[in-house]
Amino acid sequence: MSHHSSNEVHPIGYGIFIFVWLGLVVLTGLTVVISGIHIPKLAVLVALLVAATKSSLVVNYFMHIKYEARIFKIILFMGIVTVTVFIGLTFFDVLYR
Repeated sequence: MSHHSSNEVHPIGYGIFIFVWLGLVVLTGLTVVISGIHIPKLAVLVALLVAATKSSLVVNYFMHIKYEARIFKIILFMGIVTVTVFIGLTFFDVLYR
């Protein structure tokens, strides 16, 4: 009978951090390359997807959310949803001025 305590330590090796860092560097380079493409809608969409990927890497590995309890992930998600709603409402207001 094994019990998982909420205080479990998940050691992350330096290799993972280096791999994530290299991924962030490559994605930053991809963002720079995409900024030179003159297809406005496609460039913005791809840049946003790259930015979302980069932020998820930072949050999951450097902020250690990947190994936290579910409640922390839910709270983080709710914060992101709240900010998204406020930004969306702001753009909606600006559209109809």
